[in-house]
Parts: sequence; structure tokens; C-alpha cells
Amino acid sequence: MLRRKTTLVALATVTALLGAVGSAAADGAGPASGASSDPAGDTARALCVRATRVAHRIDRDLARLNGPVTRRGSVARLQKRVDDAEAAGRDTAVLDERLTYRKSLVPVLQQRSRTLTQVTGWCTAHDHGATT
Repeated sequence: MLRRKTTLVALATVTALLGAVGSAAADGAGPASGASSDPAGDTARALCVRATRVAHRIDRDLARLNGPVTRRGSVARLQKRVDDAEAAGRDTAVLDERLTYRKSLVPVLQQRSRTLTQVTGWCTAHDHGATT
């Protein structure tokens, strides 16, 4: 009996919530009602706003990966850890996988940086996405 009441209460709650959401959407009170009529322009503006932050993160990550042996997270530091582990006779399988992955990040981030430079140029030419 208790299980049946719980199920009915849950069903009534879901129905009430769906009814409220449906009526709000029908009234135009949803989040889409205040949106502009040009969703592509909104996307372009959002991309242009984020471009500088993304470029900063990519540059920071590339500087870290290409850093010296003393820099945490650099390829050189991880390579030294692998070399030290091999010299001590320890298993280096996990470190080798991490080193391979970290080395593979460098060309990916460099390509993204080049692409982002093109995006930034487009944003500048199109008034930061205001004109598409």
C-alpha cells in the first residue's frame, strides 16, 4: 500500500512539473523568448568573447609542456622521470604512456592555436561577431 502511495505522489509531482513547464513554454516565458532572432550571430559573438581566454589557456599549456626539466607538467620533466626510473630498474610502462600522451598534446595544441588565430582574425574583421 505504501509503495502505491509513493508511486502516485511521484507521478502527480512529475505531472504538475511538466504541466507548469508546458504552460510556461506556451506563454513564451521560457529562456528562448528573450533570445535574438539570429542564433548564428549569438554563437559568433559568444565564440569571439571566449577566443581570447581560450588563446591564453592554449599558450599557457604550451609553455608548460615545452618548459624546462624544472617545470611541473613539462615533457622534459616527465622524460627525466622515465630515464631515472629506467636507470633504477623500475617498470616504466605507466610513465611511458603518460609521456606519449603528453608529447601528443603539443602538436594538437599548436594546431588549435593556429586555428584560433584565424578565428580571432575573423572576429576582428566582423566586429567581434556582431556582423556575420
